[in-house]
Amino acid sequence: MIFIKPNGEKSMTANSTRRIGFLTSGGDAPGMNAAIRSVVRTAIDNDMQVFAIHEGYQGMIDGGKFIHEMTWESVGGILYRGGTIIGTARCEEFFHRSGRRKAARNLVNHEIDSLVVIGGDGSLIGAQILHQEWPELLAELVDRGELESEVAERHPTLFVVGLMGSIDNDMLGTDITIGADSALHRITYAIDTLSSTAASHQRTFVVEAMGRNSGYLALMAGLASGSDWVLIPESPPDVDDWEETMCGILKAGREVGRRETIVVVAEGARDRKGKPISSEYVSKVLKKHLDEDTRITILGHIQRGGSPSAFDRNMSTLLGFTAVNEALSPHWQDKEPQLIGYIGNRVSISPLKECIEATQAVNEAIVSEDFDKAMNLRGAGYKEAFNTLRTMVRALPHPAKPGQKRFRIALMHGGSPAPGMNTAVRAAVRIGRDRGHTMLGIYNGFDGFAAGDIRELEWMSVNGWASLGGAELGTNRKIPNATELNAIARNIQEHDIQGILMIGGWNGYLSAHSLYSELKNNHEFTIPIVCLPATINNNLPGSELSVGADTALNNITEAVDKIKQSAVAQIRCFVVEVMGRDCGYLALMGGLATGAEKVYLNEEGITLQDLLADLDQLKDGFHTGKRLGLMVRNEHANPVYTTEFLTALFEEEGGGLFDVRAAKLGHLQQGGNPTPFDRIQATKLATRCVEYLIDQIKNQSQKSALIGLQGREIKFHDLKNFPQMVDQTHERPTFQWWLEILPIARVLAKPGPYKINE
Repeated sequence: MIFIKPNGEKSMTANSTRRIGFLTSGGDAPGMNAAIRSVVRTAIDNDMQVFAIHEGYQGMIDGGKFIHEMTWESVGGILYRGGTIIGTARCEEFFHRSGRRKAARNLVNHEIDSLVVIGGDGSLIGAQILHQEWPELLAELVDRGELESEVAERHPTLFVVGLMGSIDNDMLGTDITIGADSALHRITYAIDTLSSTAASHQRTFVVEAMGRNSGYLALMAGLASGSDWVLIPESPPDVDDWEETMCGILKAGREVGRRETIVVVAEGARDRKGKPISSEYVSKVLKKHLDEDTRITILGHIQRGGSPSAFDRNMSTLLGFTAVNEALSPHWQDKEPQLIGYIGNRVSISPLKECIEATQAVNEAIVSEDFDKAMNLRGAGYKEAFNTLRTMVRALPHPAKPGQKRFRIALMHGGSPAPGMNTAVRAAVRIGRDRGHTMLGIYNGFDGFAAGDIRELEWMSVNGWASLGGAELGTNRKIPNATELNAIARNIQEHDIQGILMIGGWNGYLSAHSLYSELKNNHEFTIPIVCLPATINNNLPGSELSVGADTALNNITEAVDKIKQSAVAQIRCFVVEVMGRDCGYLALMGGLATGAEKVYLNEEGITLQDLLADLDQLKDGFHTGKRLGLMVRNEHANPVYTTEFLTALFEEEGGGLFDVRAAKLGHLQQGGNPTPFDRIQATKLATRCVEYLIDQIKNQSQKSALIGLQGREIKFHDLKNFPQMVDQTHERPTFQWWLEILPIARVLAKPGPYKINE
C-alpha cells in the first residue's frame, strides 16, 4: 500500500515509514482533541504512520483493538469537542514493571518508536519511566520469549514527547497547560453569574475551584472576576487569626458600598500549619462573623468539561505540531524525553525530567510548609499576580504615607472599544490609589480631553468593572487636530496631570504619538505617556497580543461552531467574514481554531487562480462525501474579491453539489464581557504601566512608551519609535509574529491523503 499526499506526490511504503503513537491519559482536559488532530495530520503530512492508543496506558497494556492506525479523516470535526475522542483512564497497572513490560511489547509489535503522551504530571512521569526502562524491558521480553531479538534491535530506544494536558496548570516548564484556559472560562463565567444574584440579595458566596496543590485556577479566576478574597495552597494566610482578618476586610467592603461578597477557595487550600481550609469551613466562618446569608458553590467537573476555548484549540494545535517535529528531528534516538510547553507567547521545549522534578519540588515545599519556596518555584508571574490580587481585594487603599508626594495620573481610551478596557482601568485606578496617588479619568477619548471632561476616580468608582465589556470612560477614533492639541495642553496644566495612561487601539496610539510630537510646541506635553494595547484587531506595535483580541477570537469561534453545525446538516459551504481591517490576525487564528479549509488575508491578497484552486478543492471534497465547507475571509482581504463575490462564485461554479452562504460576524466580535485571558492580560499590563509612570514622574523623566507582551516577556518600547515600528498604510506592525503560524494552518487544512492499492 502507498499513500498519495495532497500535492499528488507518493510517500514511502507503509512498511518503511516511521511510526508514532499517541495517547491521552489521566484527567481529560479541553483542547486534547485539538492536540490529537494536530499530531495525526502533522505526522501523516510527514510520511509517518500514526497510531492512536485508546484508554490511556490501560490501552497500551491491553493492546489489540486499543491500538490502531489513524487516517487524515479520523480527526475531522473534533476541534470543538471537549474531552478526548480516544478516551482516557488512570492505570495503576502501568506503575508496576510488569505492566510497563506489556506496554513495551505492544508498542514494539506495532513498530512504534516514538510516543506522544498528552496528560497530567502522573502520566508524564509514567512516560519518563517507560523511556528510561525501555532497553531493559525489551531485553526482558526477549529473555521471556515474548519478543524476537531482531525486532528488539530495530527499536533500541523509545522517543517520548510530553504535552501537559491538565486544567490544574501545575507543571513547571510551561506557563499554561492544555485545558487551563477553558477551565478559567467556566469558573469566571460562574463567578460572574453568581455576582449578579449575590448583589441582588447582598449575599455571600463561597466558590470552590479545582487545582489539587496548584492555586492557579483560584488565583486567576479571582483576579479576573474581581472576587473579594482568594485562598490558595502556595501562600496560606500569613496570620494565625486569618479568619478575623478576612472577615474584617470583607465587612469593610460592605461598608463602603459593595453589595456582594465572593470568596474563592482552591481545593488544596490550607493554613500555615498545613491544616486544610475547606469551603464548608470558610462558609461557617463567614456566617459567624458577617452574620449574613452565605452559600457554597462547588463547581466540580463542570470546570473540566465542555468545548475548548479558542486559546486552548490554537495552543494545543501548535504543541501537537511541535511534538511531531521533535520526533522527526535529527538524532531523535539519542534525545531525552521533552516537554512541549508554552511560555509567554511562544512554544517552548524543555527536558521532561527537569520539569517533573521542578513540579515535584513545589508539591514537596507545600507539604513541608515552606510556602515562600513554593511561591518562588511557581515563578515571578505567579507571584506578581498574587501580589496584584492582594491589592485588588482591599476594601480601601492604603493611606498615603506622611510627606509622600501624590502624583496625578490620568487614564483614557482611544480608538474603537475592546473588551478588557474597563478591566485595565479598574486595575490602574486601584494600583495607583493604593500607592497613594490621584487617579483621573478622561472621558470620551481625545475629544473629551480637549473638552476638559476630566474627573477624579475613587477606589469604588471602578467597582464591578473587572467583568464589564465596552468602555465606561467612553472612546472614539478621533485624532486631535492642532486646535484640539492646544486645548489638551491647557487641560493638562489646569488639572496638573503628570502622567497619562492611554488604553486603546491604532488611533489612540497615533493620538498619543501626536502629543509626544508636540513637545517642542507645548511644554505641557513633557510628561510621560504610556500606551496599553487594547483592540480586537491585534494590529499594534510592541505587543504580540492586544487586550480584546482573545475575546474577539472566542466570539468568532463560538459563532463559527454554530454555523458549522448548520452547514453540515444541509451540505453547505460558508464564507465567513471577520474583522481586523488590514490585519489578518483574527482571520488566521479564527480559521485555525475552527478548522477552516482556507483563510484569505490582506497580507497575502487573493488572486483568481487562488479562487479557482479553492473551488476545485471544494468540488472534489463534496464529490467524495464531504458535507461541510468553511472559508474565512479577512474583511479587507481584497477590494474586488469581496465576501459576496466569493459566495456567488462558489455557488455558481459548485454545480449544485453544495449550497453557499455568507456570514458577516460584524460587531458581535467587539461585544460581550472580556475573556479571562483578556482580563488577566489587562490587569497585568495596567499594573506595569502605572508602576512605570510613577517611576518616571518620581525621577522627573518624560520618557514615553508602548507596552506589550513580546515572546516570553512584557517589554516597554520608546513611543518616539512608533512610526518606524509600523506599516502606516495598512495600519499594522512591520513584524507580525502570527504569520509564522500560517504554514502550520495550511498543513492542517489540507484535504488529506487518500489510500490506494498499488
